[in-house]
Amino acid sequence: MLVGLVGKTNVGKTTFFSAATLVEAERGNRPFVTINPNEGVAYVRVKSVCTEFGVKCNPKYGWCNGINRFVPIKLLDVAGLVPEAHKGRGLGNKFLDDLRRANVSIVVVDASGSTDDEGNPVPPGSHDPIRDVDIVKEEFARWISSIIRRGYGKIRGKILSGSSVEEALSEALSGLEIRREDIAKVLIETGLKDKKFVNWSDDDLLTFSRELRRVSKPFVIAANKADVEGAEENIKRMREVLEEPVIPVSSEAELILRKAAKAGLIRYEPGDEDFEVVDESRLSPAQRKVLEMVREKVLKRYGGTGVQKALETAVFDVLGMKVVFPVENENKLSDKDGNVLPDAVLLERQATVLDLAEKIHSEIAKKALFGIDVRTGRRISLDTVLKHRDVIKIVASR
Repeated sequence: MLVGLVGKTNVGKTTFFSAATLVEAERGNRPFVTINPNEGVAYVRVKSVCTEFGVKCNPKYGWCNGINRFVPIKLLDVAGLVPEAHKGRGLGNKFLDDLRRANVSIVVVDASGSTDDEGNPVPPGSHDPIRDVDIVKEEFARWISSIIRRGYGKIRGKILSGSSVEEALSEALSGLEIRREDIAKVLIETGLKDKKFVNWSDDDLLTFSRELRRVSKPFVIAANKADVEGAEENIKRMREVLEEPVIPVSSEAELILRKAAKAGLIRYEPGDEDFEVVDESRLSPAQRKVLEMVREKVLKRYGGTGVQKALETAVFDVLGMKVVFPVENENKLSDKDGNVLPDAVLLERQATVLDLAEKIHSEIAKKALFGIDVRTGRRISLDTVLKHRDVIKIVASR
């Protein structure tokens, strides 16, 4: 599972990345601080099943606090973009080349409107953050259309040789990891299914590319700098205008809280609505002031910093992913070494028992006979679609 971070340069993408992963990455109030992509591990929460069964989790990856299980995902922070990047401006299409593997992207924007199109600082409220979202969408669409245009001869040749349009386009766009079924769906939705590819106009190609981006590479909007003056009104307007989920975010606040928790100064986990000071005497007056500012301006106003909510909205709400807990011993809920609920596996919405087996190991999938729903003790077939938070044992031949 790979979540991308994309957006105009100098809006806080790398701060979001550092806050979510605690990976130190270069940050600064200037354009193009990030050139090479940063990759790290973030986590999404799912209500743990351990208390339901009266056991204590022993996760191989991530952690469990007895209420929530934190499941790892990969997070990719790519270079920022400027308008007309598809023509080579700024760092050109580098951000898109790096982002092509992402299942979903979080578009980080400056909700306070304090950076212009080029990423330069301007007075808060003087720039429209909706324009930043539109820029990302348009650059992404024009990148897709440029790939199709460059491969025009091969696509046309395959169609003349008897391939369907979706098959030829799927091959041309294979590097973007776009599913053939998404291409077929978009051809129908745009009315281009029955129009010969050789007769497509430039407008047809761009219309197709815009819709294909929307369907195959969905976005969540992280309205960053939500605590800066003027941001709240912009966020309200963004929610009215944009079709994507818009999450108020303060990446800086999350980074402050995560670092304070790591230093043992406060008790705080990603997604918490508040924090608890461990020992007041260990805080300097400056640290106490900053933490109270975070509490008043961010946590009380928005119910959290928004970083965790943006990640979980992308994974669970937009992609519709689910978490399943596989076990080898259905009585002890453990693996062969006795680790209790060691794994929490992210699966697509329609994933089956066989898909789970494949995720665990290809050899297990080859030998899989059926599954056991641990809650009910019932045998379930390999083609059974699993539910979110299922606990499953895979039975395989020896």
